[in-house]
Amino acid sequence: LRYSGLRRTSENGRGEWPFGEPGHLGPCWRGGSGRCFWGVRPPRPSVHLYLCTSSRVNCSFYFKIGACRHGDRCSRLHNKPTFSQTIVLLNLYRNPQNTAQTADGSHCHVSDVEVQEHYDNFFEEVFTELQEKYGEIEEMNVCDNLGDHLVGNVYVKFRREEDAERAVAELNNRWFNGQAVHAELSPVTDFRESCCRQYEMGECTRGGFCNFMHLRPISRNLRRQLYGRGPRRRYLRTKLPRFLRP
Repeated sequence: LRYSGLRRTSENGRGEWPFGEPGHLGPCWRGGSGRCFWGVRPPRPSVHLYLCTSSRVNCSFYFKIGACRHGDRCSRLHNKPTFSQTIVLLNLYRNPQNTAQTADGSHCHVSDVEVQEHYDNFFEEVFTELQEKYGEIEEMNVCDNLGDHLVGNVYVKFRREEDAERAVAELNNRWFNGQAVHAELSPVTDFRESCCRQYEMGECTRGGFCNFMHLRPISRNLRRQLYGRGPRRRYLRTKLPRFLRP
């Protein structure tokens, strides 16, 4: 008998057992070894079990990162969760260093200080909006990758699964900074498994097209304010709010 996950097929491939009947003491095939051993034969698998088990294996990148560079063309299975604490807002953050251009199409230089200030304002606005409207946030991370499947992705881990589910339902009817928000539940729960350790040490050789998360950090003061280790200040809306309903 050969075992492949939950799928069971007989040695002759026709659902027939080479020796005796199930449940009888007799020679059996040990799965994966190709050897015969003496023991109690397992029962015949049900037709339902055989037909409902997919032969495709799960995509490890989608399971760890919630995104895959192959997208719908991936030969492996992307099991989208039906419930999760974590949601992903796809391609929401736009790094001004990657998008800033002048009228003639040439690249406009943006300093690192300006980029960090822009990012902190973005992070604070999104964090505050989601926590006030949907529930307590345990963790929020933003990808600074350049690959289409990761660029600008915002991962938000709520304390309660119910809050994440409600956030997805409502955010898909909202707009941010002139673009429709695309939100979905994400399988990511442990960001330590998803992020690129070489990037954190400044040693990633794949650059922005790395398939693991390059998480952009917020300033230390903002982290203390948002996560409760410092005086909390409300986001100052000096401009029109970027989160809008349709």
